[in-house]
Amino acid sequence: MDAEKKPRVSNAGAWGMNVVSSVGIIMANKQLMSPSGYEFSFATTLTGFHFSVTALVGWVSNAAGLSVPKKVPLWELIWFSVVANLSITAMNFSLMLNSVGFYQISKLSIIPVVCMMEWILNNKRYSSKVITSVVVVAAGVGICTVTDVEINAKGFLCACVAVFCTSLQQITIGSFQKKYSIGSFELLSKTAPIQAASLLVLGPFIDYCLTEKSIFTYRFSTGASLFIILSCSLAVFCNMSQYLCIGRFSATTFQVLGHMKTVCVLILGWVLFDSVLTIKNMLGMLLAVVGMVVYSRAVESDKLAKNAAINRSYEDDVKLLKVRTSSVSEFDVEVGQRKN
Repeated sequence: MDAEKKPRVSNAGAWGMNVVSSVGIIMANKQLMSPSGYEFSFATTLTGFHFSVTALVGWVSNAAGLSVPKKVPLWELIWFSVVANLSITAMNFSLMLNSVGFYQISKLSIIPVVCMMEWILNNKRYSSKVITSVVVVAAGVGICTVTDVEINAKGFLCACVAVFCTSLQQITIGSFQKKYSIGSFELLSKTAPIQAASLLVLGPFIDYCLTEKSIFTYRFSTGASLFIILSCSLAVFCNMSQYLCIGRFSATTFQVLGHMKTVCVLILGWVLFDSVLTIKNMLGMLLAVVGMVVYSRAVESDKLAKNAAINRSYEDDVKLLKVRTSSVSEFDVEVGQRKN
């Protein structure tokens, strides 16, 4: 039975899992990759490790009968994995080639791109309240994260590829789940092995282009190995919750409410790593949180209005059917009387 029919994890639980695991993995990776930490700067290969562990968990789950594998055409899985890996690689190159400010702006632009793609591909409409709340969230996150902005041709191209592929990947997750009636974890267990294999093969080369360092010369200390294991463990929950949230809601909702992670990272960075938290940061975070609350209420309001319209349409159809049935019955009686 699909997880979506009888959810084992509540909606709030799925969002909580995503926020906690995403923030946790950022904190773990910061310690793992920073110069003051273990200087493991091989982000693409690390992502390959993440999907390898996720694929292993999926295989164990299928073997133990905890999840039921379903058929999805191999070419669609490969296509999706190519798009997802391009998203990861382009994001890494965008971070390397662009200033932090422009990188943050490119990440914020994923929200309007997702909205536009859902409108084009799925004919999805947005109310003025939803659009306004999205703008408020983007403005709040922009205020608290964007600082210096520098643009160059290569960095701009990488950012465009990253934004497009990330948006398409997240929309496709929801589309595949509906198209093939497949659960979130079942779909993840099918895509993870392909992504893991390709990232483990190409990852070391991509990381060398980014950092001019080879993973094969890196000395794995006990501390670095433990943080890699921690990062991979958190990645399993992060990937699972991402598929859960997008499957139950939408890519737009995942992007908007997902910026709660940005707020949490800023706060934890201030608490754990002595990062500077200015009045500007706090005002931006407050604005972002207000935007998220307004977005949630706007989406719920639209959902109630849609359900009410469906109910009214159903009631009208029932009334029309009763009228037609009554008319047919009267006609039959009249015919019967004439025959007598």
